Amino acid sequence: MSDGKTGTFVKIVMPVVIGIAVVVWLFHDEFSREQLPSINCDFHLLAAIAIGCGCIFGRDWGMSWRFRILTDRELSWRQSVKTTMLCEFTSAITPSSVGGGALSMIFLNREGINMGRATTLTLTTLFLDELFFVISCPVIVTLMPDESLFGFSDNEFALWLKISFWIIYSVIFVWTAILFLGIIVKPRATRDIVVGLFSWKPLRRWKIKMTSVGDNMLSTSYALKSRSPGWFMKAFAATSISWLSRYLLVNALFWGFYPDASQLTVFGRQFIVWAILMVSPTPGGSGVSEYLFTQYYGDLISGSGLVLLLAMFWRVMSYYIYLIAGIFLLPSFLRASKRLNNNKST
Repeated sequence: MSDGKTGTFVKIVMPVVIGIAVVVWLFHDEFSREQLPSINCDFHLLAAIAIGCGCIFGRDWGMSWRFRILTDRELSWRQSVKTTMLCEFTSAITPSSVGGGALSMIFLNREGINMGRATTLTLTTLFLDELFFVISCPVIVTLMPDESLFGFSDNEFALWLKISFWIIYSVIFVWTAILFLGIIVKPRATRDIVVGLFSWKPLRRWKIKMTSVGDNMLSTSYALKSRSPGWFMKAFAATSISWLSRYLLVNALFWGFYPDASQLTVFGRQFIVWAILMVSPTPGGSGVSEYLFTQYYGDLISGSGLVLLLAMFWRVMSYYIYLIAGIFLLPSFLRASKRLNNNKST
């Protein structure tokens, strides 16, 4: 096996091993066999799993539709779905804090979009994702009582969760504001301010990278100036469908396994979960996701074993399926990349 293939194999296996190790550890400490008979595999449960599968479809359809919109239908549905699957796969094998979605420019380029435009489209998708989060979180926090989102006030885990969430939200809010100014309002001025700021000695090591970000914001602004409000609304609608489907998957699972739980609370807590996972140091949030889910949703379910089963179903349906999809798609992508590089060298 070549070094490149070995490295890819390790990146795929590592998050799986981490996730399974955490699940085994949690099961060893908290799982009780006596809770299994209480789960009835009836029509209600099967319907919930079917709805969950519909949420997976909505997640991927929304992302694929967005690629179709952003490329002015230059990408076919097949190409858009392939790009979406590869983006999800790279997100699954890279730390959440890094973000595999940034590689979408490479995937778009391989589908015939020139690299400059692909970079512009990637920055646009990043802005849309962050904008959805920045807008929707205050709505959820306003609609839900603080106790529903962060549990008991004297709980140390709940306090840590609350502080972490607001720190992460503040950082994302500032970053989204910079993108908004750099892409929509004042691209040239924002680019100059960013470059000037990172010319300061303590930040100089990141100057080259941030200069590139500033240049990309400028080119993205030029590309989006001719777009109509309807175009932006469709792109944001596709983004919203994808993210809401992501969150509603957990609602479907709770409805099937534990229908007594508050669906609004289950839904609202997904915003907190995904915010924390944005800074996870592990590939695809492996280990962190399973532990966070069991700790955060444990107070809604009577029985630790059941919340572990829910966590497993959630991870299989929201994460491991993309690892499997990537295993099938990656070889053809690598072969296409090799052919393209060979053509360039001749």
